[in-house]
Amino acid sequence: MRVLDAGEAKRNAMRSQPDWIELDRRHVWHPYTQMKTAAPPIPVEGGEGVYLRTTDGKRILDGISSWWVNIHGHSHPRLNKALQDQANRLEHVIFAGFSHEPAARLAALLVRKAPQGLDWVFYSDDGSTAVEAGLKMAYQAWLLRGERKRNIFVAFDDAYHGDTFGAMAAGGVTTFHAAFHDLLFEVRRAATPASRKRGSDSPDLDEILSQDGDRVAAVIIEPMLQGAGGMIVLPAQFLGDIRESTQRLGIPLVADEIFTGFGRTGPFFACEHAQVRPDILCISKAITGGYLPLAATLATHDIYETFLSDDRSKTFFHGHSYTGNPLACAVGVESLKLFEEERRLDRVQQLQGMFDQRLQRLADFPNVSETRCLGGMAALEVDSPNSGYLADIGPRLMTEFLDRGIFLRPLGNVLYFLPPYVITDEEVHWVFDSIEEVLKKLRL
Repeated sequence: MRVLDAGEAKRNAMRSQPDWIELDRRHVWHPYTQMKTAAPPIPVEGGEGVYLRTTDGKRILDGISSWWVNIHGHSHPRLNKALQDQANRLEHVIFAGFSHEPAARLAALLVRKAPQGLDWVFYSDDGSTAVEAGLKMAYQAWLLRGERKRNIFVAFDDAYHGDTFGAMAAGGVTTFHAAFHDLLFEVRRAATPASRKRGSDSPDLDEILSQDGDRVAAVIIEPMLQGAGGMIVLPAQFLGDIRESTQRLGIPLVADEIFTGFGRTGPFFACEHAQVRPDILCISKAITGGYLPLAATLATHDIYETFLSDDRSKTFFHGHSYTGNPLACAVGVESLKLFEEERRLDRVQQLQGMFDQRLQRLADFPNVSETRCLGGMAALEVDSPNSGYLADIGPRLMTEFLDRGIFLRPLGNVLYFLPPYVITDEEVHWVFDSIEEVLKKLRL
C-alpha cells in the first residue's frame, strides 16, 4: 500500500470537499474577520438542537447560540413548519400601505410581553436598524414639538449598539468604530459602575444631564448586560437610577435589548430587573428564535402620537424593503408560543444556577481574574499579556475548544458561554469540564 505524502494527502482532502467551499474562499468577505490571517471558515451543512454539523460529519456544540440569536435549538420542527406554512401563503409584501396577519399577531404578543405602555411596534430588519429607528424617533419627536436644540445623545462606556452610523455613534468600543469617528454625530459618554472601577474618566450621567440636559435627545443603554463590550454585568440599581434621572427631566430612555431580550438575563426583558419601562425598546436577535432577520422598535403612545398630523411631512420617514416580512413574523409568533409552552424562562433560571456553581470553581484558577454570570450567560476574564477584543488569547482559546467539538468565540480575553436554552445539564457540565481542562493546560 502506497503511503501518501503530506502534500498529496492535503490535495486529496481538498478534492473531497464540496465545491462551494472553494467558491467561499474566492468570493466571500466574512464579518468581523481579518481575511488575510484568519483560519478558513468552518463549513457547516446542517444543525439540530444545540449542535452544528460540518461537511465532514463532525458535530460542534453551538456554545454562543450562533451570535446570540438561537434559543430553541437549530432546526426546530415547529419553527420549520411555521416557516413552510407561511411560505405557502405569502412570502413578502410591501409594508407601507399593506399589512398581514403574522405582523399584527406578533406585534400584539410583543406589546403584551414588553413593559406596560410600550404600545406601538415599528418593524425593521436587524439590531442596528432597530437602534437607528429608536434614535431617529426620539430626535424627530423633539423636532415635532418645536425643540430644535436637542441634538446630542448620551450613551455609556463599553456600549455596543450596532454597526450602522447612528448605532456606531452610540457605541463605546473603540476597536469597532474608531475608523469612522469623524463621521459620527455627537454623543456624550457616561461612566458605568464597571468602567468607573477600571478608572474611566467619563462623567456620571447626572453630571452630563446637569450641564447639558436641555440639549439631550435621548439616553441609550444596554440594560443589565453589555454584550460585545465584554459581557459586563451592571447592577439593577444603576438601571433604576438612569430611569429616574431621565424621567425627572423628561428625557426619553432608549433600552437596547437586542441581546438581552427574550430571557437572556433571566426575565423576558432585562428592564424587568429594575421594574423599568423605557420610552423606546429595541429588540432583534432571538425574536425569530434564530431563524430569520427581524427587528422591532417599540415606543410609547406619547412618542407615537407626536408624529400624527395632517401634514405628511411630519411622517416618520424610515423603512426597509423587508420590513415586517411575513416569513420572519410567522416564525416569531411560533417562537413566542414555544417560549411559553416549554417554559423557557424556567430553564434560564436553571442554567444560571449551574453556571454560578461552575464559575465558583473557575474563580479559583490562577489565570482567571474575574467571573460573571447573569441568566443564560456565563463569562470569565482570562489573564493575558494583552486584554480587549484584539487580545491574542481569543483565537487560541477558540481553537482549543473547536478541537474538543465546542464552539466558543471569546471577546478577546473574555471567554463566555451562551448556549441555546434547550441545552441539557450533561452538555452544560461537559462544556465547563472542557473549560477547566483548557485553562489548566493554558500557557501564556
